[in-house]
Amino acid sequence: MDARAAVLIFDADCPVCRAAADWIRRNAMIPDTFEYLPCRSAETRSRFPAIAEAACLQAMHLVLQDGTILAGERALPEIVRRTRRYRRAAVLFGLPGAGILSRFLYRAFADRRHRISRLFPPGESFLKPRIRPSGENTPGPAAFPDSAYGV
Repeated sequence: MDARAAVLIFDADCPVCRAAADWIRRNAMIPDTFEYLPCRSAETRSRFPAIAEAACLQAMHLVLQDGTILAGERALPEIVRRTRRYRRAAVLFGLPGAGILSRFLYRAFADRRHRISRLFPPGESFLKPRIRPSGENTPGPAAFPDSAYGV
C-alpha cells in the first residue's frame, strides 16, 4: 500500500460498514487513496495502538498521512474530499451548523447500523454500484469479500 494513503479503519463485521468501505473504494479519486483495515485486526492494533477497539466499533476512523486521526463524522469531509464525483460536496461540511447536524446524523445512523443491516437480505449490497446507460457497472472492484477482512 502507498505510504501516502489515508487509512480507513472500520467494523468489518458490520454489513453496512463493509458496504460503506466498498463505496469509498469504488469512488476514490485515485486508486490506493485509502488503505482499508478492520477494527479487530492485529495489524490495526499494532499500527494504531491509540485507537481503542471499542471506539473503532462505534465509528469509522480515518488516519491521515500526517498521523491525524479523525473519527466518525469528523472523517466524512476528508473521505468525501478524496472521491471523484463528490469531492466538491466536502465544502458543505464547513457550513454553519453542519458539524452539529453531521454529528447527530452520523451517531443516529451508526447506533442503528446493525438493525438497518437486517432490513436487507444476506449478500444484498446496501450501496449498489450505479449502472451506466451502456449497462456497464461503474469502474472499481466488486464488493469486498469477507475474507479480505479476516471475517
